[in-house]
Amino acid sequence: MQNLLTEVAVHLSHSHQHMARILDAKRQVAVRMSQMVTAIPDMHPELSGLEGLLEGSADVTKNIIAYVVGLADMHDALADSLEQIVKAANIPDEE
Repeated sequence: MQNLLTEVAVHLSHSHQHMARILDAKRQVAVRMSQMVTAIPDMHPELSGLEGLLEGSADVTKNIIAYVVGLADMHDALADSLEQIVKAANIPDEE
């Protein structure tokens, strides 16, 4: 039983590493988009008027929200999987 739990933990670890890589890629996109926003000149930006400015701002905001939601999902996945392993291994709760 212990070997099976160890295998499950190893597979979950690999899965979580892949999730972390995906989130890192999303973070890098959000950082680059934010850098592009800060590069926009304060006076007379050429962004197709107010509509273009609003669309660009909305895109950056959506990207950042998606990244934060991804972090929350990964946190939940980590907690759920570790909870199952602790229950299966009969490790007493510290709380």
